[in-house]
Amino acid sequence: MSELIIVVEHVYKSFGHVKAVVDFSMEVAPGEVVVIIGPSGGGKSTLLRCVNNLEPIDRGRIIVDGVSVTDAPNINEIRAEIGMVFQLFNLFPHLTALENITLAQRIVRKRSQEEAEAIAREQLAKVGIPEKWDSYPSQLSGGQQQRVAIARALAMNPKIMLFDEPTSALDPEMIKGVLDVMLDLAKEGMTMVVVSHEMGFVKAAADRVIIMDYGSIVEEDTPEELFTAPKEERT
Repeated sequence: MSELIIVVEHVYKSFGHVKAVVDFSMEVAPGEVVVIIGPSGGGKSTLLRCVNNLEPIDRGRIIVDGVSVTDAPNINEIRAEIGMVFQLFNLFPHLTALENITLAQRIVRKRSQEEAEAIAREQLAKVGIPEKWDSYPSQLSGGQQQRVAIARALAMNPKIMLFDEPTSALDPEMIKGVLDVMLDLAKEGMTMVVVSHEMGFVKAAADRVIIMDYGSIVEEDTPEELFTAPKEERT
């Protein structure tokens, strides 16, 4: 277990009568890219939110970097090591791209304004939009906003990146730029758990694919096996 960075054991999560996650178990090694696919409403996003305790689980256990998420005395210490990118960007509209990226660095990582800005500019360059540092979210396209959100997460130097359908709200022309950034992260060895419907990205970046439906795992294998020799009828 010490060689695993994420361990999910027999997790259940319900919303009233709706069973979102049912007896779900998953292990992720450092540097591994795991992509979770499946139909909408299958529990994928809920599972991702459970990993950093944005949604408390009903039963089971989740361990991140050796610490139990469910029993952690300070969940924010664990969250500081997890970057999360959402479907709808979640940028502060009254802050520029640079300010969006420096805020958490200064508050959580206790970095100086100068250091935080230097890291922010570095990450904006990494995601391909260094010239947008003084733009507000309303002045950016959806794809550019999502890249700012990725830069904001990366600026915290997380050990893990969680992506919750990061291209689902984007126009087709904007999807490639975001996926290219994610592909580069995968090549650099970032530990990633990605919920996505982009099969091209799954084939190119995933070490392992989990198909999820009705809150449970339908099938789990390498992209090569799943796309060429699926074992389950649902797959």
